[in-house]
Amino acid sequence: MALAKVVYASMTGNTQEIAEIVTDKLEELGLDVDLDECTSVDADEFEDADLCIVATYTYGDGELPDEIVDFYEDLKEVDLSGKVFGVCGSGDTFYDDFCICVDMFEEQFALTGAEKGAESVKVDLNAENEDIINLEAFAETLAAKVQ
Repeated sequence: MALAKVVYASMTGNTQEIAEIVTDKLEELGLDVDLDECTSVDADEFEDADLCIVATYTYGDGELPDEIVDFYEDLKEVDLSGKVFGVCGSGDTFYDDFCICVDMFEEQFALTGAEKGAESVKVDLNAENEDIINLEAFAETLAAKVQ
């Protein structure tokens, strides 16, 4: 059975909820899933997974959240060749750089040799009905790449 590792950073709980929506769908689709907050894991733990997912929020004017900076920096040093990745997250459309940290993680994953498994999902603040549909479709697309 394929293993998905989902790592998230969340200040308000919005991104944790996003990560949980993805996790629940992956489990429903038959994957084993490890869900961890970013300060409790190391980037090299993705080496044990078939599917690597990061859910992050964008802080202020486009900064990475403080708690995920080390994880982000360590990620580029990990060889994830043969793995599939996906990125999702939350932000606030009030800011010019809406959800830019999702894009930053996509670029960082590209350095690992992992294959992008689905288009990223960006959520304005908290997940509404349409966002939930998009997140579940994101999970389905990713799961299909590793099953």
